[in-house]
Amino acid sequence: MKTKIGRSLLALLVCVQALAASNTQAQRGADRLFSLPRFERAVACIKHYEGLHGPKNHPYVGYGHRLLPGERLSCAMTKRQADSLLRADLKKRLVTFRRFGRDSLLLAVLSYNVGEYRLLGYGKQPKSRLVQKLESGDRDIRDEYTSFCRYRGKELKVMRLRRRVELALLYEK
Repeated sequence: MKTKIGRSLLALLVCVQALAASNTQAQRGADRLFSLPRFERAVACIKHYEGLHGPKNHPYVGYGHRLLPGERLSCAMTKRQADSLLRADLKKRLVTFRRFGRDSLLLAVLSYNVGEYRLLGYGKQPKSRLVQKLESGDRDIRDEYTSFCRYRGKELKVMRLRRRVELALLYEK
């Protein structure tokens, strides 16, 4: 498991920080990334996997913000505006998941991609096994967390990789 996560982290670092392929530079990049506060690691991870959305990604703008009814945001925003919007969205989600303590950031990042209701349930949609496990005090959540890797019913390798990277960057023991 550690080697797969290690490879995933190195791939993320190469893309995020545009480092050369040598191991020493990649290791310095990993050290730099892990020296950041957890919130900053979360922002970097989301930016890497979401990318800056353009007109073809409507109703998503910035780094994956879903336009809400009545919201008038343009996809022609600057990186600074997109970053600010991402941080505001992530902080709102942190409030939603604050009862999960040290796992709140991990859940906020996951919900940014899959939606809060997929985790917390709503109407006929039940709570996810991940949330049920955390509520019962069981923090062995690797399998449940990485199970959120499907799009339109199909498992995507890049989504499984993203979940592993998120766990490696944000999970606190």
